[in-house]
Amino acid sequence: MEELADVTITAEDEEWLANFTRRLVQDGLAACGNIVPRIRSIYAWDDGIEDETEALLILHTRTSLVPAVIERASREHPYDVPQVIVLSVTDSNPDYRDWVLKVTGKTLSDSVPAPPIPNSTALD
Repeated sequence: MEELADVTITAEDEEWLANFTRRLVQDGLAACGNIVPRIRSIYAWDDGIEDETEALLILHTRTSLVPAVIERASREHPYDVPQVIVLSVTDSNPDYRDWVLKVTGKTLSDSVPAPPIPNSTALD
């Protein structure tokens, strides 16, 4: 049975994370992402201690897609060494698990029809 994983990624720019998440969801690499817009990160870097405000992304995906998510983050992230941490999901709501498995592993443009464009005369 396919397992789920949460992938956490930090970045300085919340909008960069939002756009990155949209691309991953569109490409079927994640079911969704939750963005915490403001966290405080304290870390060692270049022989000093940094104290910065960042945003945190929590992606929900299947374990088999984690290598592709890590590769994309490594390639597209603006940081030299992006924080990408994978957490195993040991249990979840079965319906939520089924949904994550259903929407990952395929591109959404292949499987989800575009929403209808409203008729402008009907809105008048």
